[in-house]
Amino acid sequence: MGLTSRSLLYTVVFVALVCVGLTIWLWPRLAGRGTLPVLGRLGAILVTQLTIMSAVLLAVNSANSFYGTWGELIGKYDRSPGQVTQVTEPGPNASVDAAKGGLVRPAGSEGLEKAGLPKGPKDKVGAVESVRLVARRAGVVEPAIVYLPPQYFQKQYERQRFPVIVAISGYPGGITNLTQYLQVPKTASTLISENRMQPTVIVMVRPTIAPPRDTECVDVPDGPQAETYFSKDLPEALKSAYRVGHEASAWGVMGYSSGGTCALELAMRSPGTYPVAGALSADYKVKNDLTTGKLFGSGPEAGKRQREHDLIWRLQNLPAPRVSVLVTSSEKGEKNYGETQKFLKAVKEPMTAAKIVLPAGSHNFTTWRREIAPTLEWMSKQMTFPQDTVDRSKPADGSQAGKTAEEERKRAEEEKRKAEEEHSSGSQEAPSDASGQPEVSQGAEPEEDE
Repeated sequence: MGLTSRSLLYTVVFVALVCVGLTIWLWPRLAGRGTLPVLGRLGAILVTQLTIMSAVLLAVNSANSFYGTWGELIGKYDRSPGQVTQVTEPGPNASVDAAKGGLVRPAGSEGLEKAGLPKGPKDKVGAVESVRLVARRAGVVEPAIVYLPPQYFQKQYERQRFPVIVAISGYPGGITNLTQYLQVPKTASTLISENRMQPTVIVMVRPTIAPPRDTECVDVPDGPQAETYFSKDLPEALKSAYRVGHEASAWGVMGYSSGGTCALELAMRSPGTYPVAGALSADYKVKNDLTTGKLFGSGPEAGKRQREHDLIWRLQNLPAPRVSVLVTSSEKGEKNYGETQKFLKAVKEPMTAAKIVLPAGSHNFTTWRREIAPTLEWMSKQMTFPQDTVDRSKPADGSQAGKTAEEERKRAEEEKRKAEEEHSSGSQEAPSDASGQPEVSQGAEPEEDE
């Protein structure tokens, strides 16, 4: 019987109940004085306690998949990297803006020493920065750790924008889990130095914006707006302070456990922001539990909101988004294996999917470290290295010196409108309205995202 099998758990629970019953039945017979009765009582207590604790530990391990096999339980781990399998193919068809009011602000250096980067100058080994991201819409200030590749500091790339991956930790767990245990900066640094991954900015964050509550990247009615934070506020803040691509094709999101669930949800619900996603040991639906509270509110709309966060339901009932996703699981030891198979079967064009399925693994960092390198390498191949460059009239670090990305977008729209007006007036006389003034055809003002 497998370590996480229900048959083993039920057998141990049955044995524990039998031991409790036998202890109660034998206790009067072991009540006498002398060595044998005392040893009998001690033996009965010991066996009963062992069987009860074994049942409890098996139940906890079965629910969380800390150890997937008997080999892992005794320390025998397979540390070989996972292999990416394409499931579906595409159809034929120091750079932080520290200015007052900036959306990205420097924070303390706690935890940066655990990033695992080799020592050396930034233009040789890259750098990690601890920052706080200001979310105007969600109304929160969230911590983040940003990995910048060596090329970010090199002269020949000083005006170049870079692809960006948002990496989301599991819950509960902090950002340092991504640096210390999953070793994201260290792995990315190695892949980039070996030319297996294009130079990429990686922003590491946690999945909740209202700890200790697990917000699951959901906009809670009359509560925390986690989805808005990830899909709108976070990209806006990063674009305002770092030289990262402004087009969606340069953006991806990944995570492990509940962070992987967030990554899939964000890609499928906001494909215009994150068209590429990597999900390690993710679930495929968001549910209420003791740590989340009521994520979808109450009343008749609650069921509809929850259903829309069921990704398999979305694929079966809604048009598929134009995104590329990578999901991981293990044939033995991971409880999401069956749902992963269902999800992959439900994928349809124009969406594409790839997978990493290990023969055996668990819901822990030992398994995820086998998957992180091929996941980053796969994501890098799906993302486009930005072709636009930073305007030379702006600071070399790419900061906007107090201007937000929203202001930049409005300015670009206004310049485009003026150019169209000038072109129109130069080619033909503008028609007049009743007052004798030229009639200007003005497009809708860009609305501020809420």
